[in-house]
Amino acid sequence: MQDSKFRIGGIIQKGDLARISILGLPDRPDAVAAILTALGNNEINCTFIVHAFCIHHRHSMVICVARDCLAAALNILETICRDLGAEAILHTDDVVMLAIFGPHFGERPGIAGTMFTALTSANIHTLAISTSISTVSCIVEAAQMDEAIQALREAFLPPRTIDCG
Repeated sequence: MQDSKFRIGGIIQKGDLARISILGLPDRPDAVAAILTALGNNEINCTFIVHAFCIHHRHSMVICVARDCLAAALNILETICRDLGAEAILHTDDVVMLAIFGPHFGERPGIAGTMFTALTSANIHTLAISTSISTVSCIVEAAQMDEAIQALREAFLPPRTIDCG
């Protein structure tokens, strides 16, 4: 039933990205700052950042950078992460970020579940997830972008169109 769907403000897509996963990062208060500052000082922008604590006082971080900055980012990260004591750096070089947005997502239970049920039903594998007060974002392989967008369009109501004419 169409009325039971969540209305969203829209779908955002950002392509030409690479995903970098930093695994086994020691729980140090300066680790995230060191990583992001080094990238920023080298004009490398992180368009997606997720940081999660794991077991044994280690954590992981997933970032996305422009695909054409991947080699430079990896060079910077290999030195910094070795100095910080990270266990591994992995990357995927052809991903996209997809996000749905709308007002008050933080106050509307079920939006994230609907999004990831739709993606799962379309056999889309999410590589990372992030949320904010008004967005639910994920990283998927670029080859799956069109199918993922179609699944999201089918799962949610589009923004209302207001006729001002």
